[in-house]
Amino acid sequence: MPNRDLLEEIAEDFSDQPDVTMGTMFRSPGLRAGGKIFAFLGHDGELIVKLPHQRACQLVDAGAAEHVTMGTRTMREWVAFPAQGSGTATLILWRSAAHAAHQYVDSLRRSS
Repeated sequence: MPNRDLLEEIAEDFSDQPDVTMGTMFRSPGLRAGGKIFAFLGHDGELIVKLPHQRACQLVDAGAAEHVTMGTRTMREWVAFPAQGSGTATLILWRSAAHAAHQYVDSLRRSS
């Protein structure tokens, strides 16, 4: 799967957090916090993350991310970040997105 190595590098950022693990989402590798997926690779090699709806819309409006549609439904809190021109640029963008997604999903599970 394209860009799996970038996802694995990002996963290392969370190595000190025992509740963050690698898992799968729609047969694609992803990161889970307490069993909840917060980031995974799309089938076209993009990074898909879960963010607050307002933030997701801001990123889409700015052209930094794309809406995620599953079937006929556009997901409110899931956005996709395509790979950038270089692996380094992609890693910087994806690392930031994954950390933001982790914070969001972690806050959701701690408040429930």
